[in-house]
Amino acid sequence: MGSLLLLLVAALLVFAALDLFVGVSNDACNFLNSAVGARVAPFGVIVLVASAGVLIGATSSSGMMEIARSGMFRPEKFSLLEIMAIFSAVMIADVLLLNIFNSLGLPTSTTVSIIFELLGAAVCAGLFSIARSGLGYDELGDYLKLGRTATIVSGILLSVVIAFTAGMCVQFFCRLLFSFRFERSVKYLGGIFCGLSMSCIAYFMFIKGAHGASFMTKENLDWIDSHMHEILWGFFIVFAVIGQAMVWLRRDVFKLIVLSGTFALAFAFAGNDLVNFVGVPLAALDGYHIWEGEGFADPALFMLDGLNQSDRAATFWLLLSGLIMCLTLFVSKKARQVVQTTVNLSSSSSGQHEQFGATRAGRMITRFGLAVSRAVYTGTPSACKRLIGSRYTEAEPAGDRAPVAFDVVRASVNLVVASALISMATSMKLPLSTTYVTFMVAMGTSFADGAWDRESAVYRISGVLTVIAGWFVTGFCAFMMAFLVCALIMWTHGAALFVLIPLVLGLIVWSNFLRKQPENLAQIMQRARSDSEILKAVTKAVPAYFDQELDCIRRTYTDFFSDDERALKRTLHKASNIEEAVSENRSAYYDMSLYGEDEGIFSQSKPNTATVDGKFFFYQVFTNMNEAASSVRGFLTMALEHVANRHAIFKGELQQSLSDLILRLDRIRTALHTLSEDPQEANVQELMHKTRKFNSAIDRCQKELVSVIAQSRLPMHASEIYLHWLSGMRDVVNRYGSIGMQVHALKNLAEPAAPAAAEAEASGEKAQQSGEEIRPVVLPEAPSADPAAEVPSQAGNPSQGA
Repeated sequence: MGSLLLLLVAALLVFAALDLFVGVSNDACNFLNSAVGARVAPFGVIVLVASAGVLIGATSSSGMMEIARSGMFRPEKFSLLEIMAIFSAVMIADVLLLNIFNSLGLPTSTTVSIIFELLGAAVCAGLFSIARSGLGYDELGDYLKLGRTATIVSGILLSVVIAFTAGMCVQFFCRLLFSFRFERSVKYLGGIFCGLSMSCIAYFMFIKGAHGASFMTKENLDWIDSHMHEILWGFFIVFAVIGQAMVWLRRDVFKLIVLSGTFALAFAFAGNDLVNFVGVPLAALDGYHIWEGEGFADPALFMLDGLNQSDRAATFWLLLSGLIMCLTLFVSKKARQVVQTTVNLSSSSSGQHEQFGATRAGRMITRFGLAVSRAVYTGTPSACKRLIGSRYTEAEPAGDRAPVAFDVVRASVNLVVASALISMATSMKLPLSTTYVTFMVAMGTSFADGAWDRESAVYRISGVLTVIAGWFVTGFCAFMMAFLVCALIMWTHGAALFVLIPLVLGLIVWSNFLRKQPENLAQIMQRARSDSEILKAVTKAVPAYFDQELDCIRRTYTDFFSDDERALKRTLHKASNIEEAVSENRSAYYDMSLYGEDEGIFSQSKPNTATVDGKFFFYQVFTNMNEAASSVRGFLTMALEHVANRHAIFKGELQQSLSDLILRLDRIRTALHTLSEDPQEANVQELMHKTRKFNSAIDRCQKELVSVIAQSRLPMHASEIYLHWLSGMRDVVNRYGSIGMQVHALKNLAEPAAPAAAEAEASGEKAQQSGEEIRPVVLPEAPSADPAAEVPSQAGNPSQGA
């Protein structure tokens, strides 16, 4: 039994390494988003500074480890085997849950997850223990520390309000001092602001953080406490002098504050949150050593009351954890996804595509906020309004460079306020959620900075509500997942661990290290800064979206003639998502047109060499795809309404005609894929040839409808839905026919060696195809390579190609 328990502890330590990787990937946004959003330095430099803070801060988290040992439950009520089942369930659930949130690119609270996982697993183990002992289930409260749980949860929830309010007030005051055009005011206030900010950072990092450090002695701590005022004044004077000297030497003092704040916040994060990742495995290791010291008693009867004793974690484990966290910052791509989410929500840019859509709650809060804003504005004296307005006049971006997400003043406030709040909680041994604090501080400062204007407020508020709702979902999911895993372990007397541990380890390693994800369209779109990159984005997007729209058309055919309203609703939802995705990617033309150079939040500079014609072709292609997606959604909506109203579903010749048209769409799909792979003139002509044949088939179907109405007394609603269907498919085909010519023209533009005739043709097509109106294609008729190109009159499988 001793060997098996030691093997289990080793497995939990391996889980700790994986948990560090997926956990830091999620929490990296807590200390990276301010420096990254303000672009104070290259991303590699920012990560290097943060890594140093994480490595040093890891040694100050020793005092937090008792949260995992005995913070949520009473270990004296559980045997060694039950404790090991609890800890195993917690680690399995935590790694899986955080990996899921990382894959979605959503920040979540690792503190909330570990607390509710400990609670869920302890509840499960307590119920099993009560059932075996024959006690009443009302005794469950004796197994848990519900008072401590309530204190921690209430502290976390209260931190949301405190962080938002603190960030908003401090940012408003600092903006009045510096304004957005802070080049003049920094000459007089830069030194004082640097002294205050750096003193605050140093106080909470070195003084408050020292109390949890594993290497600090009682004598050192007593000396620090007795010389507190002298140390603080020394910090202020030294940093004020350094800051003012930087101003005189025309160095950016805010960069010093932001990078120091990044270091401090990473330090505070490691000190407060390291327990979330390694606290449970280290507690399991301590439990094993306690049992080993008692002479290897029966583990099913040995009660682990020794975990109640406060014990500092070994510096070796803390430093090793810090090294793993530092490595994660450099290699994790999922960390960048989460950073992107938080930067987007606090960005000062407005009027562009937002990451989160509008929700009803977001609209209600926005309307209420506008009403309050009008009331406050009306009651404010004119002199105050003029003063505030003058300080909130935004600076123009330098040259043709894209503006940063927010300036260095706001980045400084984000870091100083967040690090102060987190370090204060750490000194009180309160596992405050760093995600809650840093996220809400960033939202408060962005609100005070006017980033939530009428163009973006509803989307920002909806995004904040989405993230906060995700935090509550985290607590529920963490509780239930740990409860179920613990139940499975205890029900099988530990045998389930032999399956769960290898399965979860393999899943995490595969999804984070071995799985090679193909480059998606969004990643290609972000790099579309030249004509050739625009061509690559377009040739990848065109066949992909046509395939998705064709799939919607096929499903609509099947669902409509099956009279399946529920299936049609699902298909309509998919069509709406396609239209939204096309619209989102189409909005890239705005950034392409507005800025000649776009840096991106993870790189210092990336020149935009795309020509005006290349950007215009991009706009045309995505406009046509957007209109095609709208047509699919339009006739799908009509089909759903027809079925929902229980109108008659036509059969016979009209159904056969639609089946034949879908077969023709398969031929157009083949031609479109060929053109995207090789945008030569011959392939364009082939696509145009099939497009003309499709239009001719549509014309015949419309004529046939007249005779069908007279022969079979077709109802009005049936004839209308049939015509809508024909019109929608015609529009889709014509739009993609125009897209084919635009792709060919873009190819000639991206490759200057194209013949002059092709360039002239591209110029003429550009003038003709504006995306506003589709006219018949006038390319010369290409000889048909397939004499039997016409679709036979008999029925065919609508899902099968010709």
